[in-house]
Amino acid sequence: MPNANEQIEELRRQWGRRLFILGHLYQRASVLRHADAVGDSLELARQAAARPEAERIVFCGVRFMAESAAILSHGGQTVYMPETAAGCPMADMATVEAAERAWQFLAATGDAWLPVVYVNSSADLKAWCGRRGGSACTSSNAARVMQWALAQRRRVLFLPDEHLGVNTARDLGIPDERVARFDPRLPDGGLTPAAARSAQIVVWKGFCIVHIAFTADQIRRVREQLPAAKIIVHPETPAEVARLADAHGSTSQIIRYVAAAPAGSTVVIGTEINLIERLAEEYRGRVAVKALRPSVCANMAKTNEQNLLELLQRWPPDRVVRVPAEIAADARRALERMLSL
Repeated sequence: MPNANEQIEELRRQWGRRLFILGHLYQRASVLRHADAVGDSLELARQAAARPEAERIVFCGVRFMAESAAILSHGGQTVYMPETAAGCPMADMATVEAAERAWQFLAATGDAWLPVVYVNSSADLKAWCGRRGGSACTSSNAARVMQWALAQRRRVLFLPDEHLGVNTARDLGIPDERVARFDPRLPDGGLTPAAARSAQIVVWKGFCIVHIAFTADQIRRVREQLPAAKIIVHPETPAEVARLADAHGSTSQIIRYVAAAPAGSTVVIGTEINLIERLAEEYRGRVAVKALRPSVCANMAKTNEQNLLELLQRWPPDRVVRVPAEIAADARRALERMLSL
């Protein structure tokens, strides 16, 4: 009897161009070998929007990514996930109700604000952002989107990831004292009106469980043990970690960093372990790729070859990713603004 790998490939052959499988870089290698496109959130959003001939799009990632694919899909297309329980805790850290309360508080300061929503967020939050004239962003284009937003209005509300917001503000040369943190668990986010008025960017206090596992002490240990090594981390890491590293960047930027490393060098990476292990294998014998700390995204790990095979065999309706039309229309505005920049 053919194994799961062989069965999946046969089903892909039967479907041809009517099937398009997307795989995020944090997926395990046994899943990504079946993907038609592999990339970070920005690349996969572009790919999903550029395949009108595909009747069925399968997203191997987490729910907010599949929702974005559904929002950008063309008429007659259906988006599926092999495992619909693959969510994102960060995406759940900012609700529309909480964002609206923050918005009303900030608007009361008398200044013009614009929201920027990280794609690691719910479709509802993207729709809220779209209605408010804002844009989505990914870790690879956050600086470009933030610059656009600041050019439109004087001040930006960035949500839901505090650390990407802070690191992006630093990249743009915005002083730390002009960046305020809004904690949705506190009245008025823990801010006074004066603190809000003095801020150029207000960041939401959300975080990625995978990336807050990286610490400054881990970087200091690498400096002691491997003084010649270069360290690159994802911008969802805390600001001190990003500052102490040699570089920070999105998953695709991390890949390019390793590719450009001199032969015989060592690169230590702070991001999800699946990507690091694949890079270590790909560059074995040329560049020594090591993990700053093994950090696993449990939700990315919920997708595997077996549930991908089951999806392609049966197409169960409970694996379909649906976004209500009224939500999709506004969320699409936020995503399309991002893709146009």
